[in-house]
Amino acid sequence: MMSTPRLDNFTTLSPDEECLGDRHWYAFLCSSLITFFAGLLFVLTWRIFAWTLCQKTTKQNQNSGYGGSNAFAPAYTKPPDAQIGFLTYAQDWAGGMISGQTTTGRILVVIVFLMSIASLMIYFVDSSTEAVESCENWSQSTTQQVDLCFNIFFMFYFFIRFLAAPDKLSFLFEIFSLVDYFTIPPSFVAVYLNRNWLGLRFSRALRLMTIPDVLQYLNVLKTSNSIRLCQLVSTLISVWFTGAGFIHLVENSGDPFKNFENRQQLSYWECVYFTLVTMSTVGYGDISCHTTLGRIFMIFFILGALAMFASFIPEIIDIVGTRSKYGGSYKKESGKRHVVLCGHITYESVSNFMSDFLHKDREDIGVELVIMNRKEPGLELEGLFKRHLTQVEFFQGTVMDANDLHRINIKEADACLVLADKDCEDPDAEDAANILRVISIKNYHDNIRVIIQLLQYHNKAYLLSIPSWDWKRGDDAVCLAELKLGFIAQSCLAPGFSTLMANLFTMRSYKTSPDMPQWQNDYLRGTGMEMYTEYLSESFVGLTFPEAAELCFVKLNLLLIAIEARRSDGSENSIIINPGSEIKIAANIQGFFIAESADDVKRAFYYCQQCHHDVIELRIVKRCRCRPESIVPKRSERIGSSISRKLVPSYYWSCLIQAFCCQSCVFNS
Repeated sequence: MMSTPRLDNFTTLSPDEECLGDRHWYAFLCSSLITFFAGLLFVLTWRIFAWTLCQKTTKQNQNSGYGGSNAFAPAYTKPPDAQIGFLTYAQDWAGGMISGQTTTGRILVVIVFLMSIASLMIYFVDSSTEAVESCENWSQSTTQQVDLCFNIFFMFYFFIRFLAAPDKLSFLFEIFSLVDYFTIPPSFVAVYLNRNWLGLRFSRALRLMTIPDVLQYLNVLKTSNSIRLCQLVSTLISVWFTGAGFIHLVENSGDPFKNFENRQQLSYWECVYFTLVTMSTVGYGDISCHTTLGRIFMIFFILGALAMFASFIPEIIDIVGTRSKYGGSYKKESGKRHVVLCGHITYESVSNFMSDFLHKDREDIGVELVIMNRKEPGLELEGLFKRHLTQVEFFQGTVMDANDLHRINIKEADACLVLADKDCEDPDAEDAANILRVISIKNYHDNIRVIIQLLQYHNKAYLLSIPSWDWKRGDDAVCLAELKLGFIAQSCLAPGFSTLMANLFTMRSYKTSPDMPQWQNDYLRGTGMEMYTEYLSESFVGLTFPEAAELCFVKLNLLLIAIEARRSDGSENSIIINPGSEIKIAANIQGFFIAESADDVKRAFYYCQQCHHDVIELRIVKRCRCRPESIVPKRSERIGSSISRKLVPSYYWSCLIQAFCCQSCVFNS
């Protein structure tokens, strides 16, 4: 009796398992090797052909008399002019395309980089969802279709690079050329075989090393430290991801000479973790290579990657550690203005300037002080900046460098102030250095207003040689020697003049004491007075200057010393100091006051004859109801809309000039 075979001993294979029973990884790998050797054969054949043609041409030239020993030939015969052929034109065009010399070339380089990153992302997706080799139909795989489109573009870019290469043989062995060999041909083989093999697609990670070049094309990296830091980080990450990709390939495939039986399942990100642990010499041992190919690769990877890790990490830490905390860029807030201060930056010079310019008696003018110096601030100066954290920012750099001027946003600054060193040994050299700073600033942005301190009066003449220097636009020079000698001369004619001017230019706060004599309290109160500007209210219209001055002194406790005189021809306005009775106050006239603070001067602007004629308490002199808010000028109009006028500066510019003069007075004291 015949026995019937048992069907239970036979296992039915799925179509995918049956397809993977016969692996074709060698077809993908051979396509890359064939492409490489075909290109190498083409280049060598072309070189042999060119050498043979050159030898033949040289021999013909010798026979025709060029360079020969013909006795009847002239002493010198000019050879025919060389003509530029099509290949030379094509090589120049291709070189411009890949070097970023043109806008099209820079765009092409950026596109290639972005597509390389996208192709690497596709590899990350496939390595996480598919096996190393799979029998997936190409028409049903979206990732394969997108990757094929990328590889077609990379193939054309490879031909452009090949055409632009001066040495074609060396080009074939470049690292990015090898990446193209092992990534482009297998994508076409995958279409033909209806298979997908991850293969060496991880080598696209080496394209990360082009990040510094791309960022330089985009004008993102400008300093040598930032470029070097980007090179180190991108190279380290490229080697890290590439090594992880190779371990993922061989460990999930197994050894081919062992019939792929010793493979282990590792995800790509586990391989990334394994290579990082190995590079850092930690070596937990939770993941290890089982295949012979993986172990051989790790021997060389440890030697190279360990040396790279030990060399790159200290350099990266050194670059990051030496990066100054004052390196960044100034970010201007909406509605705020800023003034740049440079030159001789010390605790003494800056504190004298800030004590006047940022005094509490000043009206809030909404301006930030941006200070730039080559050296980092000392502890005293750093503490001063912390006490004015919301009003002062410090940046390390020099105004002689255009990149540093861009960092402090000099084009949008209201002014740039250059301080001088009063204790220098050579005043002319100090003035020359500051004038060079002015030239650098004006060359970068000629419309910026510059106020400079000079030690010697005769050096003012050099400023006139700067083409963009314009006194009428607001550029000014404060000469310390000129102020000093001027004060001495005027004090001879009017004793006490220098003391009066120094007190007006210097912002001081005073406190009276019953223990002090009355004259001393009066003197301290006088030292707290400064000069301010404010528009006169409509109640002053029609009054003569003596009447207006008497009204300000008696009722408002203000000292009116001058008014703005407007010219009918539209030319620049002037200042009339203490005019006679023939001058009457017109509408919207700006007055110059000596007062204790900017808030006190506002009383002249808010004064109303109907509401404030019998006021005794000065604090209640505010905007009255009979004066609608619609007729109150905006602050920008009240302080002087034309800040370029030299004779009638706005309150804001008065602050700047007074702060400079204040510092000069402190220097001379």
